[in-house]
Amino acid sequence: MLLDQPARQAGLRPRLGIFNLGEPNDYRVPDGGLLRPGEEAVYLAAAALVVEIVSPNDDTWDKLGFYASRTGDELLIVDPQERRVHWLGLGAGGEYRPLEMSGLIELGAAELADRIDWPE
Repeated sequence: MLLDQPARQAGLRPRLGIFNLGEPNDYRVPDGGLLRPGEEAVYLAAAALVVEIVSPNDDTWDKLGFYASRTGDELLIVDPQERRVHWLGLGAGGEYRPLEMSGLIELGAAELADRIDWPE
């Protein structure tokens, strides 16, 4: 919900629920994302921003290479255990680097972390 309004103002479609990113035989299922306007499909070829919520023993950090190959301009990793938000942007070398502010929407990691109602 915290990404909905900034995404719509930037002309992006929030997909705040799981979806298939990739192709039928090679895909990941992020926890959410921001999509550029376009067609709906079972498997989406790309996302502007991918959202991953870290859960115990998951492989979120191992997915970065895959997301980079799917033109994930930005990656938002929310870690409830650490109460931390990692906002990453895809650099020229094809690797994600930390961002203070999104280049897609008017929001940054620290501001988003302050707005989250973290579980106790």
